[in-house]
Amino acid sequence: MRNATVTPEGDRIRWVELPGQEPSRVYVHGLGATSPAYFTEVAVHPLLAGRRSLLIDLLGHGISDRPTGFDYTLESHADALAVALTSAGVTGAELIAHSMGGSVAIVLAARHPHLVSRLVLVDANLDPIPRAPSSGGSSGIAAWSEEDFLTDGWKEVRDRVGSHWWSTMRLAGREALHRSAVHLTRGTVPTMRELLLDLEIPRTYLLPASDGPLPGTEALTQAGVSVVAIPDCGHNIMLDNPEAFVRATDEALAS
Repeated sequence: MRNATVTPEGDRIRWVELPGQEPSRVYVHGLGATSPAYFTEVAVHPLLAGRRSLLIDLLGHGISDRPTGFDYTLESHADALAVALTSAGVTGAELIAHSMGGSVAIVLAARHPHLVSRLVLVDANLDPIPRAPSSGGSSGIAAWSEEDFLTDGWKEVRDRVGSHWWSTMRLAGREALHRSAVHLTRGTVPTMRELLLDLEIPRTYLLPASDGPLPGTEALTQAGVSVVAIPDCGHNIMLDNPEAFVRATDEALAS
């Protein structure tokens, strides 16, 4: 396990690192997740192995520190990640990023372009989304005030999301979980979609085939984003259909 100090207060981002050739590959998890649990199986697959790979946990999640004074905006997540990658000597990395992690990766590429050479976005959030009290994801978490979430709301979220997601969500700081969800639902200005359209690096977006067409696909493809539907999976593509995920990711990184 490696680590880097990413805030003036001394908070640390941590990651599991697999040795290999450069350029590095950086795997970034979604809300309430952790990269080693979600990406290890695919990162060591023969088609993807052999590169230096950082399975990194965003601040407030997994094995990273959980400061209560951090604001957890997408921009702050991206800037903290940039400090960690710089400390690790990473430049021109290939980012494979899931859900909220994909949103952070887009912001990272826009704000710190020297750190990112390619993006593989895994069912990432591209647009602001409405808050929905009945949802177990970011829209449901963000529907609570922070005070109410910290008091009792997290218990309802725990029961709603189920044991699989809660097994990693429980590792996240509760302030981190709520603030990250709030800022994910708000999105960025410009939006993550607009930032993605303006990037000039190779970009691929993976989504479950069962979700149907990705809204705005035509504009994305016209801007050079490859949109790839993956069969037999839900939102956690790398866990639900790792073989198809690896093949699509390998193709995206080779193109």
